[in-house]
Amino acid sequence: MTRRPGRSARQEHLESAYEANAPDLLSYFGRRVTIPADAADLLSETFVVAWRRGDRMPLEPEQARMWLFGVARRVLANAARHAARHSDLTDKLRAHLETLPTEHVDAETLDIRAALDAIPDNQTELVRLVLWDGFTLPEAATILGISESTARGRYQRARVQLRELLHEHQYERNTP
Repeated sequence: MTRRPGRSARQEHLESAYEANAPDLLSYFGRRVTIPADAADLLSETFVVAWRRGDRMPLEPEQARMWLFGVARRVLANAARHAARHSDLTDKLRAHLETLPTEHVDAETLDIRAALDAIPDNQTELVRLVLWDGFTLPEAATILGISESTARGRYQRARVQLRELLHEHQYERNTP
């Protein structure tokens, strides 16, 4: 194999192994997962591992193929363990949430939610972080990745808009 300029022997070897084995590895995964897109993700993860550990991949093509299938088997096992843990945690969280008292939603709460939905998204999340989640304005700014001065401006505009919207909702509710 003639090496292309700027490519290392390791890169060439990995590329060659990919070209020779990717279709078969994709089929391997496709026969073992229920969601077709998962097969492509697992193939990608297999070659990420191969890239990181390329120095361990045998040079002989058939040995490299077996090595890649061994990596693929471990990637698949890791994905299955992750899915099982995720499912277990989801079930535990669902069971816990079912034991919590449900929140009573009155007309005022619906008005507040409607008003929040009516203001720009970048203001809505800021208001929720400050008023519902108990963060300070500087903390909310950090969470959102914006400057404190930007957060102060958005928060002030949101308060004005919310005040007007809630006043309108209250007027509409109280008008026969």
